[in-house]
Amino acid sequence: MVTLADIEAARRRIGNWVKLSPCAESSHFTQLTESLCYFKLENLQMTGSFKERGACNKLLLLTEAERARGVICASAGNHAQGVAYHAGRLGIAATVVMPEPTPLIKVQSTRSHGAKVVLHGGNFDEANEEARRLQVAQGHTFVHPFDDPAVIAGQGTIGLELLEQNPYLEVVVVPIGGGGLIAGVATAIKEVNPRIRIVGVEPAVLPSMKAAVEAGARTTLEPASTIADGVAVKQVGEVTLPIVQRYVDEIVTVSEEEIANAILLLLEREKTVVEGAGATSLAALINGRVRAPGRKVAMILSGGNIDVNLVSRIIERGLVKDGRLVRLQVGLPDRPGTLARLTFALAEQKANIIEIHHNRAFTRGMGLGETEVEVTLETRGPSHIEALMEALSKQGYTVTESRAAPERP
Repeated sequence: MVTLADIEAARRRIGNWVKLSPCAESSHFTQLTESLCYFKLENLQMTGSFKERGACNKLLLLTEAERARGVICASAGNHAQGVAYHAGRLGIAATVVMPEPTPLIKVQSTRSHGAKVVLHGGNFDEANEEARRLQVAQGHTFVHPFDDPAVIAGQGTIGLELLEQNPYLEVVVVPIGGGGLIAGVATAIKEVNPRIRIVGVEPAVLPSMKAAVEAGARTTLEPASTIADGVAVKQVGEVTLPIVQRYVDEIVTVSEEEIANAILLLLEREKTVVEGAGATSLAALINGRVRAPGRKVAMILSGGNIDVNLVSRIIERGLVKDGRLVRLQVGLPDRPGTLARLTFALAEQKANIIEIHHNRAFTRGMGLGETEVEVTLETRGPSHIEALMEALSKQGYTVTESRAAPERP
């Protein structure tokens, strides 16, 4: 087990290498949730993630012989950057194996720190297998992204900082991937103040830690795609699981739509850029997975390395969930002027048209004298959508709302 003394030593060791991230109060989310909300802004680290804490601690503990052999790791991006950045500062050669679907920004950032990047496999576990193969073949020192006591101790320094920045905290909400972050944070906090509640959050499509805790042993889940790619791990660590079993009070899950909405809210309300994994903590609170009315709640925003190519899709998903983007299918008589009258009716309801498609050949259940219009609109929320559909129905239009595809269980 990683001890409080290990974490305190890690903090002294990395103190001059890693930033003390702010723990900022959020007035907006305090009002929204009726909890006293604070964000631990690990997205403001040099590499955009908490991962550099554990990587730095591990690298500083290497012997001269281990440094000389160079290091290797597997990572979906954030651990890669942490290892590459601090290895470069310490003059250690680094090789990083990343899954092929890793966002380009994370690949480029890792290379910019001087590391050699190898793209392999479709997920972290496949990349990890290749990294282990290369470690044996080339004699490198392996730096695990979460299942290493030195890495866990480094991540646990966040817990010590939280206790100093806000000693009256009552709940801490932590994203979970392989478990390195929550294992370190929970150890630091529970050993000092066991009354503080520790809640872990995972994406519902890949709840590897929740499954392991419920089974009482490590389990292997089927790979799944998630917006929270930084916590997409199908098997948790041997070292992290017993720590989580000992110190973590509860593990909850959030859907893809809830994560997307949390990213959007952080952009709009906090002016904070957070990747999917980092947004899971807020998603859990605002969607009622964590209930803490009147209590002081800290949420760890674990990283901000979001791929700009995904931002528009994530924002759109959040807008749909929030009722600010809707797609309607409207049946019309196939006569001149009917489309113009529809657009006028939409304008009267203050709905802004983003896209409009006028279909004749591919209408569903329509007669030869009818046609269907599919229109995407900017709206002000669910009540506006309801009023809009009611107004169109009263004018004789047949209106249905296009629903998103159902989420995977």
